[in-house]
Amino acid sequence: MINNIFRQNSTIKYNILIFGDYMKVKIFDENHEKDLEKAINEFLEDDIELIDIKYQVAIGVFGEEQVYCFSAMIIYK
Repeated sequence: MINNIFRQNSTIKYNILIFGDYMKVKIFDENHEKDLEKAINEFLEDDIELIDIKYQVAIGVFGEEQVYCFSAMIIYK
């Protein structure tokens, strides 16, 4: 594996060349954490090589109601 890392405007950009196989990403976005958990577990049942999982929660307030957004990005081969 050859990794080249470039720094630009205080953000890091990765340029990764992998011989033979390329990395892929899968994005999940659900309104409830249990729905996100179920979707990720179903995806992981497939025969993939897991590299990393990035998880995020966002909250919005509309009047008296709170709206949650649970998301994850799976990086895999």
